[in-house]
Amino acid sequence: MARFDRYMLSQLLILFGFFSLVLVSVYWVNRAIGLFDQLISDGQTAIVFLEFTLLTLPYVILIVLPISAFVAAVYVTNRLTSDSEMVVLQTAGASALRIGRPVIYFGAIVALLVGILAHILVPAARTELAGRSAEISQDITTQFLKEGQFVHPTNAISVYVRNITERGEMEELFLEDSRNPEAVVTYTAQQALLVRGETGPRLVMRDGLAQTFRPDTGRLSTVAFQDFAYDIGALMNDDGTRSRDLRELPTTVLLNPTPAQLASANGELADFLFEGHDRFAKSLLAIVVPLMGFAALMVGGFSRFGVWRQVIFAVVLIILVQLVSNVAEEAAREDASRFWMAYLAPATGALIAGVILFFTSLRRLRGRTPAGVPT
Repeated sequence: MARFDRYMLSQLLILFGFFSLVLVSVYWVNRAIGLFDQLISDGQTAIVFLEFTLLTLPYVILIVLPISAFVAAVYVTNRLTSDSEMVVLQTAGASALRIGRPVIYFGAIVALLVGILAHILVPAARTELAGRSAEISQDITTQFLKEGQFVHPTNAISVYVRNITERGEMEELFLEDSRNPEAVVTYTAQQALLVRGETGPRLVMRDGLAQTFRPDTGRLSTVAFQDFAYDIGALMNDDGTRSRDLRELPTTVLLNPTPAQLASANGELADFLFEGHDRFAKSLLAIVVPLMGFAALMVGGFSRFGVWRQVIFAVVLIILVQLVSNVAEEAAREDASRFWMAYLAPATGALIAGVILFFTSLRRLRGRTPAGVPT
């Protein structure tokens, strides 16, 4: 690798690390605020909050890396142009594609990082996050122990507790069970306590009243009790199974799923194939995105007014590629035979960058500027 390649690549990597750190911090803080409110309101500890935020970090990094690569490529190219280093290279006869060789090296490094995240770290983190979320959602104690507000563990259950003592005893409990629409049962009790039984958690109520209302007859039956045990284990998922997110599955499973794996994720074959190929497409896009930023800034020469028009041009190109990606995803998820459309966005970006670099080099060889090209 030539000395200039090493110099430009080092500049790209340094700024890439800086912008990645800044953007990851911004994304992470925004996600952490919502997650903090949700977990703390559910009675979880700070350790659980830290665990959840760390598990969301790989996905945040996966989103940020291509953006950071694009910003780093634009910034470095702009700085080299402003310092007239690009002008010296072009005067020496170096083509735009030759100057952009370290950008391709840089994109390959970013693509490797994106590939590790997309194929290994993000699926593993999402699997662990989904498992921990299921454990917390099944913690009925944290859902019930909220005093002074109505809690809905399920759509058909409503619970209200006026006060909770230091020993965990609930005072003045209200519980409505409408899972059976033909017999809606309302329980009220002076005191209640959550206990663990052999078949699951139970809510033991004392000095209370059970009222059963039957909408078909309009009759209300009332039964007073001194002690009554209510099985809340039924509020949990009985079989302990859950529908898996496609982003949790390994790439090998996505590319060649079995009928059982399709059923476990409640997905279609087209969704599986697109998700699997999209992981490879993300790596390819990580190479193309910084190259597009570099190519856009190579359009035009030195100007005292800066390169703001080229920067806007680069942003417009990225938006165009993203639109292509969105359209391709929608089409690919409708038909399994269109899985190849996952690569449409990186192919479009590579074509745009290649065309720009080719005509930029051709223009400099001819020593003239084509009409309509920003300078």
